[in-house]
Amino acid sequence: ALEALNHVGYTNTDMIIILNDNEMSIDKNVGGMSRYLSSIIRNSTVNKVKDEVEKILQVSPGGNIISKTANKVKDSIISKFIPQECSLFESIGIKYYGPVDGHNTKEIIESLNKAKSKKGPVLLHVITKKGKGYRYAEEQPDKYHGVSKFDIKSGIKASNAVSISNQVGQKLSEMANENENIVAITAAMPSGTGLNIFEKNHPNRYYDVGIAEQHATTFAAGLAKNGMKPYFAVYSSFLQRAYDQIIHDVCITSKPVTFLIDRAGIVGNDGETHHGMFDLSYLNNVPNITVMAPKDSKELDLMLELSLKINSPVAIRYPRGNSYYLEVGSYNPINLYSYEILCQGKDIVILAIGSMVKNALEARDILLEDGINPTIVNARFLKPIDKELLDRLFKDHKKVVTIEDNVITGGFSTNINKFIIDNKYDIDITNIALPEEFIPHGSADEIYNSIGLSPIKIAEKIKSL
Repeated sequence: ALEALNHVGYTNTDMIIILNDNEMSIDKNVGGMSRYLSSIIRNSTVNKVKDEVEKILQVSPGGNIISKTANKVKDSIISKFIPQECSLFESIGIKYYGPVDGHNTKEIIESLNKAKSKKGPVLLHVITKKGKGYRYAEEQPDKYHGVSKFDIKSGIKASNAVSISNQVGQKLSEMANENENIVAITAAMPSGTGLNIFEKNHPNRYYDVGIAEQHATTFAAGLAKNGMKPYFAVYSSFLQRAYDQIIHDVCITSKPVTFLIDRAGIVGNDGETHHGMFDLSYLNNVPNITVMAPKDSKELDLMLELSLKINSPVAIRYPRGNSYYLEVGSYNPINLYSYEILCQGKDIVILAIGSMVKNALEARDILLEDGINPTIVNARFLKPIDKELLDRLFKDHKKVVTIEDNVITGGFSTNINKFIIDNKYDIDITNIALPEEFIPHGSADEIYNSIGLSPIKIAEKIKSL
């Protein structure tokens, strides 16, 4: 946004920029810019002073000439009366108007007409209240930022279920009790990522950098360089913004930064901008980073513990939703880059990663009814792959199926396909993944069924083989 303001201030384009300021993103805003805007709100005399000075210049002798031909003189006079709080926008060539009550239609229309009459860019600072008009949302705006169905009269009902995000915050906080070098970073998403729990227990080792994923990544690299063990918790779709920093500031010099990638895969009703469907692909081709995805919440805890032992970049990706336990396979400490056989079968081996392990196991139950007994593998590492286990499996099975909740190009299946080609295995392979298209809004179950990743659709695909 600052880059855009800088550009429009230089080009002097006729443009009205509406800054809708409710002092909230999902949680309360933090940082210097938020403080700057709040200081403007506190000083509501800005526009009144500007208008009065312009009126005086217009009616005084020569005022018209000054107003039209000597803008620098006029601006210097106005600047004597305008508080310094507004100097940022004015100094880069953008006229500032505000703050304006965003819930007062008459005031909004008057302000827009006034802004419309000015030459060059104008920034209209509009103040609104998040959740305005609905008591529950006004009192808890963070809880109502994005919600499922609820009763309007009683509001959102409290749930006893523990979200995966909160589990991560709790586990990281427990780890920090034992390791004083652990620090946590969020980009304005403490409650969304569970780091509000860490903040409560370790306020001096918690950093909210605002909506600034690129800075958060480089900041984490700086902390790691100085001996800290930083954990950056971030939604998968938001980490895309920091791809350059992941490569240049973290991975080239192999800094021990851990990315806790929340909302990986299909996120449901948040829609196509929020599906975390590209992370396995965009991290797969970056050297020096270990990428993991747990089969369930217990294994997620084990991966967090393992990340402490890895002195290089790490990414752990996990889905949206409540904690869940499969209670299948081992829950011993994880050996680095090792896969896990959950069910031994014959003929067909299913390699599933992350949350798709659950779907693969449910698909197996369906297949067993038709006499098909697949081997199920928890392929918990994107890379490096477990070559020793794969070699053994590919000698004993005729068909291979990969399952991932990531776009089909460039992710987990790409690594398995390459391994098969490189070693000239005489087996058939089928890849089941998200299609290479933007997936629309809908519940996660509806979406998985429509794109072929639900247990029943996976089973049907395997039967067709």
